[in-house]
Amino acid sequence: MSEPYGGTILSRRPNVLSVKSLGNGALWLAAFLSGFVIEEPAPYELYMALLAVVWFACGLKLRPEFGPLIICMILYVAGGLASIPLAQKFGDAVMYIAVSGFLAMTAIFYAAILADDPNRFRIIQSGYTISAVLVSAIGVAAYFGLIPASEYFMRYGRARGTFQDPNVFGPFLVLPTLLLIQIFFKNSVLKNLHVLIPLAILLLGVFLSFSRGAWGVLCASILIIYFLALVTERNPRSRGRLVLLGAGGILAAAAMLTIALSFDAVSDMFVQRAKLVQDYDGARLGRFARYSLGFQMVMEYPLGLGPLEFNKYFPEDEHNVYLKGFTTYGWLGGIVYLVLVVWTICALFPLLFKKRPWTAFTHCVFAVFIAHLILSVIIDTDHWRHMYLLYGLAWGLIATDKIERKRRARSISGQSVY
Repeated sequence: MSEPYGGTILSRRPNVLSVKSLGNGALWLAAFLSGFVIEEPAPYELYMALLAVVWFACGLKLRPEFGPLIICMILYVAGGLASIPLAQKFGDAVMYIAVSGFLAMTAIFYAAILADDPNRFRIIQSGYTISAVLVSAIGVAAYFGLIPASEYFMRYGRARGTFQDPNVFGPFLVLPTLLLIQIFFKNSVLKNLHVLIPLAILLLGVFLSFSRGAWGVLCASILIIYFLALVTERNPRSRGRLVLLGAGGILAAAAMLTIALSFDAVSDMFVQRAKLVQDYDGARLGRFARYSLGFQMVMEYPLGLGPLEFNKYFPEDEHNVYLKGFTTYGWLGGIVYLVLVVWTICALFPLLFKKRPWTAFTHCVFAVFIAHLILSVIIDTDHWRHMYLLYGLAWGLIATDKIERKRRARSISGQSVY
């Protein structure tokens, strides 16, 4: 006997239940470890490689419902493999594309996990959120010198927590921040005051990363989920409550910002980082100039320039994942990545307006995903672990919806979509 999403009913089989619990615990640990990547190879990578092999060996299915993700990821990595011979340092190029292949596998793994049982989103949400709060607390404590070896968790006077770069640390915290904010959209603030503590830690972590990208991702994501909450809420009274909640949120954010800026060191760094265009952005061969010159160059190289080769021509790397798609993965990889981006948005968007137990989670994933795609215009997100997690979650949710529609369509005839 099976549940709607293919999971076996286990209430009468305690021995199988323990196996399921073990599997869910292993999945929780994977989400938790995603926040600890200060050194490579990170524990997350080693653990995920083993976990994915075990899950797929035990019968985790690659379903046609998330076939576009699988095909696009394979073609994307294939483009990178084709460009390896063009690299000056063959070993480094092989390693770079190997990491890309591994991360592509993690995206497919998360999609398969959710497609097999969408209720696992709670396990992933729990592990990711607890990890983010701990990582953020480490970053905040290090910034104020409250823990030993604080400098290890800092970079350029900015909090980086257990990440290599503050520009990755900040965006990583955004999804769990939104998940906590979502709690107040449907539930009483007074009954969930305990949530304000981890939420404050996450917000402070994003702020002290002093990453303009992280600030932008946070603001854009909050605006998106708030707009979706207003649009999908049909009860006028609840909608009015959301309006008041939004006003209260603005006041609370302003108060937190005022308190943070009362520290001279914080205020000075904020003034420096708050500039829309930094010197290294608008210089002669700065970030923006490299975009134009880079796209002109790749038009002459169908296979790309090779992994890690862009900075041989320019002072720095691409800092644009769409440009990097063409320079590192060739025309094949660059085009495929754009196709994957558009396909994911179009497939995920209709789910925002369907009433499901995981709709609020879908709103958060969609908002953070869109914000990251915008951020990818000015920074490389190519090897961000949580970016591939977002792709996996998005396609797992997409597959879940397709499976549910097929199940309903075939329920009368008694056929199974599994």
